[in-house]
Amino acid sequence: MSETKKILVTSALPYANGPIHLGHLAGAYLPADIYVRYQKLMKNDVIFICGTDEHGVPITIAAEKKHTTPQEIVDYYYVNHKVSFEGFGIHFDNFSRTSLKTHHRTSQEFFLRLYRKKLLLTHTSEQFYCIQCRRFLADRYVVGTCPTCGNPDARGDQCEKCGKWLEPTQLIEPKCAVCGTQPILKQTTQWFLPLARFQDQISAWIDSKKNWRDNVKNFCRGWFQEGLEDRAVTRDLDWGVPVPLKNHGGKVLYVWFEAPIGYISSTKEWALKMGQPDRWKDYWLDPKTKLVHFIGKDNIVFHAIVWPAMLMGRGEYILPTDIPANEFLNLEGRKLSTSKNYAVWLDDYLRKFPPDPLRYTLAANAPESKDSDFSWKDFQSRNNNELADILGNFINRTLSFVERYFEGRVPAPGAFDPLDEELVKFLMKAPEKIGRLFENYEVRAATRDLMEFSRFANKYFNDQEPWKTRNNNTEKCKTTLYLCLELGRALAILWYPIIPFSAEKIWRMLNLSGTVQDQEWRSAARLSLRPGHRLGNSSILFKKIEDSVIERESARLAAIAAGQTSPQPEKKPEIRPDAQKTADLKAGKDKTMDKLSIDVFKKIDLRTAKILAAEPVEGTDRLVKMQVDLGTETRQIVAGIAKAYPPETLVGKTIIVVANLEPAVIRSVESNGMLLAASSGDYLSILTVDRDIEPGAKIK
Repeated sequence: MSETKKILVTSALPYANGPIHLGHLAGAYLPADIYVRYQKLMKNDVIFICGTDEHGVPITIAAEKKHTTPQEIVDYYYVNHKVSFEGFGIHFDNFSRTSLKTHHRTSQEFFLRLYRKKLLLTHTSEQFYCIQCRRFLADRYVVGTCPTCGNPDARGDQCEKCGKWLEPTQLIEPKCAVCGTQPILKQTTQWFLPLARFQDQISAWIDSKKNWRDNVKNFCRGWFQEGLEDRAVTRDLDWGVPVPLKNHGGKVLYVWFEAPIGYISSTKEWALKMGQPDRWKDYWLDPKTKLVHFIGKDNIVFHAIVWPAMLMGRGEYILPTDIPANEFLNLEGRKLSTSKNYAVWLDDYLRKFPPDPLRYTLAANAPESKDSDFSWKDFQSRNNNELADILGNFINRTLSFVERYFEGRVPAPGAFDPLDEELVKFLMKAPEKIGRLFENYEVRAATRDLMEFSRFANKYFNDQEPWKTRNNNTEKCKTTLYLCLELGRALAILWYPIIPFSAEKIWRMLNLSGTVQDQEWRSAARLSLRPGHRLGNSSILFKKIEDSVIERESARLAAIAAGQTSPQPEKKPEIRPDAQKTADLKAGKDKTMDKLSIDVFKKIDLRTAKILAAEPVEGTDRLVKMQVDLGTETRQIVAGIAKAYPPETLVGKTIIVVANLEPAVIRSVESNGMLLAASSGDYLSILTVDRDIEPGAKIK
């Protein structure tokens, strides 16, 4: 076995001013999660770090528009992002926040190290000042026309249309983004990072990266040709990390400077949670660590030029090993627009569909070398024609055949014929072939090859014709089904990085010990099933999506594109009335027993759910946060049962939940469903089932 690698993976910190959409997922989060899941199956020492970016000007602008505070905005979207990522299977080892004290201290120490090494300069310049708002306007508080491409909606830091990095004073016809007033120029003094000093060093460093993607290297070379310029690291704002120098009140660290430091502070937080506060140094201070930043192409300049310059200037910390930047994901042939609500929001998607079909669709169409496009029809086609008809069909037909003709037990194989030998050779090579693609961040190619492997499995089943050999050659039939079950086991492991929920479902249907995430990647090449092993209960792996469902989603986007609908209403954190009523009922505050008609009762969707994970909600002694398997999806449910059921005692229980209850936010944590429990005085008992049954079974 090869030497264990130490790998530190990050995804770009998402702004905490709006929900996650498909463009975010395709660019920075899904590719990283797939890579990390693969590396963990390889048993490498890998941690996945992220967190919300909570100090950007977009946060303060959003707060002003909603007449609330930046803290309320970031508190809400931190929970929104965390719950959405968990529901989609993006599994961070730590998901932090840049508003935490750990991050503030780490960023201030970083600034002071550069300051004491005399690597920060002061420049007095004229900056836009809004007389109406009575303040200096940071970059995104200024909007106007881009001097390069003429885009009338360019921001003061960057033009989204052409990608040009701007200064607010370069905009044509600038105006205040809040009140629309034309600003005046007024002198202010800021600290700057002298990027020009680092240009030769960074250029040589990037030239040494022979395996980097061309889009990253070419983007950087374009900047070097223009020549790097000094870039401000402070701003005149109230919301942010305060500049740690005397007589600099009212100034904070510029978000582009302190946000990437969030990778370090999040790793520190992870180490603290592990009870090993210095363990973060094992990664950030060890030159053997492979540091990989997953980003979208709009973040290349910050991660491939500015951030390395900061690290080089500070010293001691490792530099990025690789920066696999992805291009953009378009939507139904148009560019995503969050301001116009022309997007597919992750939280909305998860209320309607299971996560794996979207994970598969985005992986199969990953924008690795050029922009790609998501359409609802393609999503439906990939779910129905590929996941359901190819992978799902193979798993379900194999398990059904064994259940029907071999009493649900793994049959003993006989001698292998040439087609069997061909299958075994194919299986032996698959982990190495697919693994090489994952190592090189080629998610699209890996997804294609995995589906080809699934097609091969179906072809093998068809070519061996077990429905015939069952009658005229029982030994051959047993061999065929044995190898098909081995293929199912291998497919569960190999597909796990891309569609983890379905992979675990296959594992349970095979009734194998542990979970897929406990397995070793190379074990997919081994024949290891024990003849006579009793299989679990089989069920449909992927449900087909009806045309009417897809047409509804496509029509919504078409209406937005045509300007026929208004932007998405702003969300505000709150405990919804129905959630409060439920809490009152559980507390025994309402003793009435209103009668329900049978028609009303039929609207309540009661399902079985298996508890996969449980943990206490921070800051409470009563609430437990659980991840539950509902058969077709994994959800998060919060319940006040900690005193009766310590979280560790809940894992593995099959409970009854109300599956169609509107989500509620309880103590800043979203709960998407409600478990059923009975109480008598201080005694509490959750409702469970008296025999094994698959998750998601409907209560009748």
